[in-house]
Amino acid sequence: MAEILPNIRNAVRALIVRENKVLLLKKEDDKGPRFALPGGGQDTGETLEQALQRECQEEIGSAVMVRDLLHVADYFRDRPTKPATIRHLVEFLFVCDVPEDYQPHNGPHPDKHQVDVVWADIENLTSFPIFPKSLVAHLTTFGKPQQVYVGAV
Repeated sequence: MAEILPNIRNAVRALIVRENKVLLLKKEDDKGPRFALPGGGQDTGETLEQALQRECQEEIGSAVMVRDLLHVADYFRDRPTKPATIRHLVEFLFVCDVPEDYQPHNGPHPDKHQVDVVWADIENLTSFPIFPKSLVAHLTTFGKPQQVYVGAV
C-alpha cells in the first residue's frame, strides 16, 4: 500500500459558468487530453480567496469575483513517485465570475501541461475527460441545492 504523505494540502478551484458553459483548463500529456477547473494549492500565509485570485491570474490571466463556496471535498490523489505515495488534498470549490469581456486564454504562468483555456457546454461534460471525474456530477447540477461538504471523492 502506498504511503500517505504527512501534510494535508489545501487547494482552491473556481467554477466559472456563463451561458450554460463552464471555463476549463485544457491539459495534454502522454496520457492524452484532460480538463480541469482553474485553481491550485494554497500557499502558507494566503487566505483561500487570495490563493484563488493568484491561481486564476496565473492560469487564465484574469482576476475573478469570488462568490459562494459550493463544496468542500477530501481527495486522496496517487502520486507517481517511487515508492508510490498518496497526497491528501482538501479542495474548496468556489463559484466565481470573470469580467464580461473575458476571452479564454492562458495566463502568464499556466499549469504544467496546460495548453489552453476553453468554454465547455455543461450538457456535454459527461463526455469530457475531466479531472477529477467526480466533479462532473457537481457541474451538471450547478444551481441546484447541494451539500457543502461532500466527503472523500
